[in-house]
Formats: sequence, C-alpha cells, structure tokens
Amino acid sequence: MRRLVLASDNPGKLREFDALLLPLGVKVIAQRELGVTGADEPHETFIENALAKARHASAQTRMPALADDSGLCCVALDGAPGVRSARLAGDAANDAANNAELLRRLSTHGDRRAHYTCVLVAVRAHDDPEPLIADARWQGQIVTAPRGAHGFGYDPHFFLPERGMTAAELDPAEKNRISHRGMAMSDMARKLAQAWTW
Repeated sequence: MRRLVLASDNPGKLREFDALLLPLGVKVIAQRELGVTGADEPHETFIENALAKARHASAQTRMPALADDSGLCCVALDGAPGVRSARLAGDAANDAANNAELLRRLSTHGDRRAHYTCVLVAVRAHDDPEPLIADARWQGQIVTAPRGAHGFGYDPHFFLPERGMTAAELDPAEKNRISHRGMAMSDMARKLAQAWTW
C-alpha cells in the first residue's frame, strides 16, 4: 500500500479522498496525523493554493503529497466565493454561516447558476519540478432551501437540475463518482499511473 499525505485538515475531504484512493492501493494520511500544520493560502487562484499546500505538506513529511483547492463559483457574483469559499463569512466561519452569507449575497440576483471547481496537485517531493495537476468543474445552481443530510460545505444548496436533487441528497458513493472532486481524482489517478507508475 502506497502512502500519500493529504494536505488538508478538512474531515469531509479526507473521507472523500480516502474512498477515492483506496481502490488504487493508496493509503491517504491526513497531514495533522503527521504533525503538519496547514499552509498559508494567500493566492487568488485554486491552482496556486493547491501547489503551495502540496509543497508544504511534502516538505514537512518527506512524503509524496496531494493537495486540493476547491470551492464554489457563482456566475452572479463574478466567480465568488471562489478560493474564499471556506471563509466566506469570516476566517472562523462554519458551513451554516457560509451558506447563510452566500444566500444573503445572492438575494438580489436572479441568476443562480454556479459550479464547484476542484484543482488537485500531487508532488513526489517538495521541490518536484513536475507536479501533477488535475481539475474539474461540476455545474449546478444555488437553491434557497437546504436539502439533504450528506456532504458538507454548500452541498445542501447546490442543486443538480439533471438529477432533481442537491449534492447533499446524493448517496456519498455516487457523489464521489460524479462530483468535481471525483472527476478531478479520476483524471489524477490516470496521471499517477502514467507519470509515477502507481
């Protein structure tokens, strides 16, 4: 079993990556278990933040690292909350506060189109000159009333018209397969096999 440090302290992301990578024979270890503190995320783009997090975790552990930077992008808000999705309502905000703030900001807009973006970066070492990068978008729209008990973040408000349900109403295994993270991870798995022979 190969070991990969996940550059995240988000328990929801850890569960999803563990489920996605276990079939590949990869054991995901949360950075916190290895004494790694979270990296700064000062950048304006998902890719720059993901790369910074992967390099930081790899440097601290001397292990291959995987980082994701993902978030919700709303058409009416010019792509916001974007890289600030986890902190929309403030640095210490929880999911409920962020969802409330999102609905407040969208309250004067009729356009509810949105998408989740996920950018994954894998590095063999902190100074890897060839990081692997995968990204994906998951299209939907924001609904006012939350629905569903699964998922995390904005999932209860992220409605999938073709399914007639929110991301939080999806079975977790189904979400892992079709979500932005699932699509990006499928791409990353191919790249890990090709470039790293994993």
